[in-house]
Amino acid sequence: MFRNAIVRTPCENMVNGITNAKLGAPVHKKALAQHEKYIEALISCGVSVTVLEADNDFPDSTFIEDTALLTPHCAIIANPGAAARKGETKKVEEVLKDFYKNFEYVKEPDTVEPGDIMMVGEHFYIGLSKRTNKSGAEKTISILKKYGMTGSVVTLEKVLHLKTGMSYLEHNNLVVAGEFIEKPDLQKFNLLKVDADESYAGNCIWVNDKVLVPAGFPKIRKKIENAGYETIALDMSEFRKLDGGLSCLSLRF
Repeated sequence: MFRNAIVRTPCENMVNGITNAKLGAPVHKKALAQHEKYIEALISCGVSVTVLEADNDFPDSTFIEDTALLTPHCAIIANPGAAARKGETKKVEEVLKDFYKNFEYVKEPDTVEPGDIMMVGEHFYIGLSKRTNKSGAEKTISILKKYGMTGSVVTLEKVLHLKTGMSYLEHNNLVVAGEFIEKPDLQKFNLLKVDADESYAGNCIWVNDKVLVPAGFPKIRKKIENAGYETIALDMSEFRKLDGGLSCLSLRF
């Protein structure tokens, strides 16, 4: 169960964020309204939310998930693979000192963005992507082992991050889209398969037995509800323009 979440307010400079989506520039005022709804949803799931101020020095900083991997035993401060994002971790580390005693670090030349990391109990699936390199994944796994946890590597071919295309909903239920549907290592899960026309909804988040889903994708939402979950649908249009999903917007622990 999650007790806490940390989010960061979208900055006005988000219009200059990194994207391959080709959906146009995000509208800051609309993004702020959507972010407020996101916070309200987290609170409704029983989570205490810490809200960090916007930082125009980092256009993508609202996607706070990529700054740290928060495990039950330690906080691992990431080293984002995108050069423009490397400075985002400093403020997050300062805030995490109120919650964690044990800190570990991924440093150059190793890169890791936790959008590439999916937690299943005390095992962590780590995607190799343009943002997370092999040595970064290996460093992360070595840290996890130090605290009695485990990790394994998953190769990516098409998506930005591992969790762009799959989301663990606890209870052995795994939402999967695109290239992940046929992955041999994932067949042990109960797979909730996302149709190609709803692939964006491969990124959703379990929060204390409720599931936050992006609005506008009724087929996968119905599958999740049929699996026994209450869902909360949230408009993600402005964050989608920056290749961002629901998991990207918070650190949950």
